[in-house]
Amino acid sequence: MLTGKSLLRLILALTACLPLAGMSWAAHINTSAHPQTKSKTSARKVSESQRTRRRMRHLARSRSATLTHASVSTRRRRYYERFHMSSFAEDIASGDLSAGEDPVVRQAAIDALGNMNGTVVAIEPTSGRVLAMVNQKLALSSGAQPCSTIKLSVALAALSEGLVSKETEVALGGRSRMNLTSALAHSNNAYFEALGRKLGFEKVAYYAHEYGLGELAGYDIPGEQIGSYPDEAIPEKLGGVGKMCSFGEGVSMTPLQLGAMVSAIANGGTLYYLQHPTTPDEVAGFQPRVKRQLDIAPLIPELSDGMAGAVQYGTARSLRLNFNEEEILGKTGTCSHDGTRFGWFASYANTSVGRVVVVVFLQGGRPTFGPKAAEIAGRMYRNMYDHSFFIATHGWPADAAAVKPVSTP
Repeated sequence: MLTGKSLLRLILALTACLPLAGMSWAAHINTSAHPQTKSKTSARKVSESQRTRRRMRHLARSRSATLTHASVSTRRRRYYERFHMSSFAEDIASGDLSAGEDPVVRQAAIDALGNMNGTVVAIEPTSGRVLAMVNQKLALSSGAQPCSTIKLSVALAALSEGLVSKETEVALGGRSRMNLTSALAHSNNAYFEALGRKLGFEKVAYYAHEYGLGELAGYDIPGEQIGSYPDEAIPEKLGGVGKMCSFGEGVSMTPLQLGAMVSAIANGGTLYYLQHPTTPDEVAGFQPRVKRQLDIAPLIPELSDGMAGAVQYGTARSLRLNFNEEEILGKTGTCSHDGTRFGWFASYANTSVGRVVVVVFLQGGRPTFGPKAAEIAGRMYRNMYDHSFFIATHGWPADAAAVKPVSTP
């Protein structure tokens, strides 16, 4: 039989053992439950990761398809100018009257032009005699937009008005500035737009008419058409006077008009009527006819650096692919109108024995542009040089003092 002390010891012993038993039970429960919870969570994470990766791949494919479709749509919406005229033609010299032309110059022009759809006009700047005119039907037509060759007229107008010198820098927006020499060499449109706006239409038009635009360039040349020069500036929504002075917008100029103006630059300021002899007798009896004297002699050195730069390092440098022996000064022009692209190049050779002006005008599609016209001019100068045209014995005057011009009212 247990005494009171023995019973008390038994109770205390049992009480001490109960927490240990509880802890053991709790640990057993947690130990068995924990692996199950971890396994389910891990499986869930693996499952969600796989679904996420599949979804991301799907989104990536969808985005790629969307971007591809957008780029295709963008390419489809991109504007490509369409041209309806070919840059090439056959028998372009058929029907030309050539009996009074210089045979060396004419053959050089024909060979240089090849099968390009265009015309070449060569002029003796100290007399106004047309030495050769290949594809006369086009040369005598109503002309075309002068493109950037109009910049010659605008530059002379700005120099005449004292608006700039060849070194005057004109602000073109932001921190960009440029002088006349660089603007002519690189045919910078913003520069000449700025000049045009400063000059205004009245002055721009006045000087353009002085230099022969909007009037017949030839004297009694059958079939010659007059081109056109507007009576007012084109609307501002089309670019206004600025666009007229950078691209010749609204103006129609003939190769003969451009040739007469460049001849005046080459000879120091005499604007001759161009004459095209058609027989040997007309050549023998040829007499120059002066249209008017232009007060541009002091301005020519300001202009000539830019024209020389165009050939040396600017838009007409393709000329030097074929010809480097003599100094050539010129100006290119490229633009399009009503589905036809125009390529212009007007130039003169500044040689020790005299000068000759060459104007190349091309029309057609994408292969037609100003640098191509300059390349053709280079081939022509090469052909003339190889056939000894640039020598003193060729028979054409070395300067204006060697001819007796006849003034024509």
